[in-house]
Amino acid sequence: MKLGLLTAAVGASLLLTSVAQAVELKISHVRPQGATIDVELKELAAAIDKATSGKVTLKIFAASALGNYTTVQERISVGAVDMACQPAATGADRKMQISSFPYLAETWDQARKIYGPGGVVRDEMAKLYAKQDITMLSAYPVYFGGISLNRDAISPGDPNADKGIKVRVPGIKSFQLTGQALGYIPSPIPFSEAFTAVQTGVVDGVIGSGAEGYYASFRDVTKSYIAANTHFEVWYLIINSGKLAELGDAEKNALMKAAADFEEKRWKTAEADQAKNEQKLADLGAKVVQLSTDELAASAKKVRAEVWPEILKDVGEDWGNAILKKAQE
Repeated sequence: MKLGLLTAAVGASLLLTSVAQAVELKISHVRPQGATIDVELKELAAAIDKATSGKVTLKIFAASALGNYTTVQERISVGAVDMACQPAATGADRKMQISSFPYLAETWDQARKIYGPGGVVRDEMAKLYAKQDITMLSAYPVYFGGISLNRDAISPGDPNADKGIKVRVPGIKSFQLTGQALGYIPSPIPFSEAFTAVQTGVVDGVIGSGAEGYYASFRDVTKSYIAANTHFEVWYLIINSGKLAELGDAEKNALMKAAADFEEKRWKTAEADQAKNEQKLADLGAKVVQLSTDELAASAKKVRAEVWPEILKDVGEDWGNAILKKAQE
């Protein structure tokens, strides 16, 4: 009888230990439920659940339910939120502007070289995150950026033309300067207020996103979409470093393997996904303007000449120039 009680006690103890080891990680993203990132994070969650036999699960919070991406990054840094897949918040460290440098990459192959595994920008971003007690698990390529207008475009391929069009830009210096260099009147407005600003005519459009973002959040106010390749949008799958360290080795390895697979799959589908979202905007009646190679080159030349030196002053010229040099090799 005593042996039976002892066996039952040991079994109960093991059960409690197993329960205690199960971890649910809260993960945030910026898009509505059903958007591509939401679907792909659900696939990531399923992969992690399976690989860890349920010991690690993800609870997904869509549409910035835990706060805007700047707030979420700050909360991940202190451990109040576990994970996110989102843009880098430059308010925490101005050097993070290197991730959204305008016209740094011109093609998808170049983008993968710069932002993919072993890429110079990706490696530097991992170091910057680490200073905030955040571990970058992988990069998530989204799109080449463009311009959404709630009106017809004016000289969309001529960066020297003064458009007289006021556009919302994120509160990030690189986007503000890029909008200005391309002939627009930039107006920094928080993302949460951007749709209403366009809808009510406070601004006539948006710079800072791409076809996927405009379809997800601005499709009802997009009459023209200019595929200007303003920047390469990449988000990062990040986790609080302390939370990652708390996982067992097997669970940690499974999480990191799933994150690597998550990224690899996205690199294979992102370019086609961009084209699909441009078509979705067209299907809703938006005029999609594709710029010629010469027009894109003219925009890139002007922005690099006028904007890059100003951003480099902000991030540190020696540090920034060394990265840009490697990226362009």
